Amino acid sequence: MSARDPYRDIRDERAAQHRKWGQQDHPDGAIRLVARINGSPVEWLAEDLEIPTAPRAKANCDAAARAGRLHWSVILVEEVAEAVDAIGDYEALRAELVQVAAVAVAWIEAIDRRKVTRG
Repeated sequence: MSARDPYRDIRDERAAQHRKWGQQDHPDGAIRLVARINGSPVEWLAEDLEIPTAPRAKANCDAAARAGRLHWSVILVEEVAEAVDAIGDYEALRAELVQVAAVAVAWIEAIDRRKVTRG
């Protein structure tokens, strides 16, 4: 049994999303938070999204690694938290979202390897 192509699956999913919703051009963060005076501190966005701030997510990930308990979900949460932290900086946000996508693909690849191994 050969592993599935996660990139093809992602392209297929994006095509399905586009068919269902059309082009989507949402704001990067919650409008009600971004509209506050002086913009939105990332802590407000993290709280609104019920995710840790980027420093907290990194600390969680580092602690899990040191304890030998690192897992995909803690890694992905760290990357998502860093993306939220980068909102407002186009280059940084784009780079963080590439990292989110790369971690998601790596996780998919790991799932596919387990399936191939188990048969």
